Amino acid sequence: MQKRQFIAVLGAALMTTGMAQAQTAFPAQQAVKWVVPYAPGGTTDVIARNLAIGMSKELGQTVVVENKPGAATIIGATQIVRSPADGYTVGTADSGTLAFNPAMYRSLSYDAQKDFSFIGGLGRMPLVLAVHPDFPAKNMREFLAHVRSHPGQVTSGSSGPGSPLHVALELFKQRTGSNLLHVPYKGSAPALQDLMAGQVQTMFVDLPPSLSMIKAGKLRVLAVATPLRMAILPDVPTMAEAGVPGFEAYAWQGFVGPAKLPAPVVQRLNKDLNAALAQPALRAKFEEIGIQPMAMTPREFGDFVRSEQKLWSEVIRSAGIQLD
Repeated sequence: MQKRQFIAVLGAALMTTGMAQAQTAFPAQQAVKWVVPYAPGGTTDVIARNLAIGMSKELGQTVVVENKPGAATIIGATQIVRSPADGYTVGTADSGTLAFNPAMYRSLSYDAQKDFSFIGGLGRMPLVLAVHPDFPAKNMREFLAHVRSHPGQVTSGSSGPGSPLHVALELFKQRTGSNLLHVPYKGSAPALQDLMAGQVQTMFVDLPPSLSMIKAGKLRVLAVATPLRMAILPDVPTMAEAGVPGFEAYAWQGFVGPAKLPAPVVQRLNKDLNAALAQPALRAKFEEIGIQPMAMTPREFGDFVRSEQKLWSEVIRSAGIQLD
């Protein structure tokens, strides 16, 4: 057999083997476990459970969600990276897991760049800058003028130290030179309650838990941290339109497995995940509550994670955020 013919036959054989491995990667007798590093009922859990239903249909295989909350997602992340690299234990890793924790903790039980297989994106929640309805500033220009004339006196809540809401605040302070007083809470729910009550004056919020409060007039949004206006908040300007160019901030989530997942398994999971994300009913449900589906190839998601790690590690180090 000539060399060229041999290479063609070998390539076809490898492709056939890869397809067969992908098709038989998940025997029906064993469920796929989806680890969620947060408690049941929150946005992360909602995303995982909705997609698990869609992926179960695509895989022809049960996908079960297991909640492992605590320690800034470290408990859940550790379970994922220490699982066998066979595709039966996968899970959610968010901006905290992959982009913030490596810069905020001197010692982690995982390496965010080496210990995961990046499978694909799940969704992102744009952040918006909200104020109490009685706050004197009616737009971003007035807001920045007020903050600068009251340095260290305007309070800004967050869902906790090192959370996406806190880190977005630090980026905003660095980009605008504003001196806002950070007030951390144990979760977004108590922070939002105090914002509505006027105990804190402003806060970066993600839309799923706050959209109903915004629409009811209990919170007022000054700008969205997205490049384009959002259909669900059409009258709210972007940060660029409001006078803060180049400012984007999201709470995002991705789908990962332990390092060294076989390539056919990664491709099969990515294919079925993106098929679930493309379902019209699911997309409509997500977009209605402020979640933007984030379908990506494994390579695209890996590149996205690395770019987020670079951006936010610089913000975190400049702000001096350290959690251990």
